[in-house]
Amino acid sequence: MTTAEILKKVRRIEIKTKGLSNHIFAGEYHSTFKGRGMSFSEVREYMPGDDVKFIDWNVTARFSHPFVKVFEEERELILMLLVDISNSSLFGTHKQAKRDLMTELGAVLAFSATTNNDKVGVIFFSDKVEKYIPPKKGKGHILRIIRELITLEPSGSGGGTNVGLALEFLNNVMKKRSITFLLSDLVSTPYEQALQLAARKHDLVGIHIYDKHDKELPQAGLIQVMDAETGRTQWIDTDDRGVRMHYGMAFDNKYKYSVQAFRKSGASLLHVRTDEDHVKVLQGYFKGR
Repeated sequence: MTTAEILKKVRRIEIKTKGLSNHIFAGEYHSTFKGRGMSFSEVREYMPGDDVKFIDWNVTARFSHPFVKVFEEERELILMLLVDISNSSLFGTHKQAKRDLMTELGAVLAFSATTNNDKVGVIFFSDKVEKYIPPKKGKGHILRIIRELITLEPSGSGGGTNVGLALEFLNNVMKKRSITFLLSDLVSTPYEQALQLAARKHDLVGIHIYDKHDKELPQAGLIQVMDAETGRTQWIDTDDRGVRMHYGMAFDNKYKYSVQAFRKSGASLLHVRTDEDHVKVLQGYFKGR
């Protein structure tokens, strides 16, 4: 992809996802993820209905009529995105690849956070941590994140997925509590222990991204397939009912593991299929909190 093509794609994603974050998610993000408390903002004249416990007696005495203290929420938070860029994220048979959906979701969440003046950081991972972008504010920073979401590829033999390693890195690098969204197809196991530690320290939300044919093998006769994580190829008969059943069971086992692991840790877990409306899934989550 040329520089011009990258910039064009960044701009297209910015327009789409910034619009969603401004008109749909910004307010819901704000109300879902509260700040760390209340801080003094200013004083103003007392109005009927104000709580008398907030009267500023020093200012009241100085001006001979009542004034009250006004407080506002300490809003600044940190949003961390853990983004799976392993080879399996490139798979997609319908509307888009899993990586494309992760890019859109990451951009929407990043713009929602920056609209609320929160810092945003990213940990990209495959079977190792590929890149860490420390939390910062600003449009330029968000556009850099979007560019990396589009272009960053796993280095060396980093084709596999290690969710546990990414969570361990988060636990080590982030000393303050953060809002953390884990965007992955969650094909790796186990990661339960690291997940429990991360969920105790951070407000953690997993978003399981999957394709229809991650679960259902289409009937297409004898075909050669390649495991995106290992690079191993083999011939399989997709018309064989037993083969299709085994394929579906492998997906179901990982699905059940993720549900149980997230439930046990106390973290939230959303499931988004590549041909589904991710906007509705996020809205449902925000409204349900």
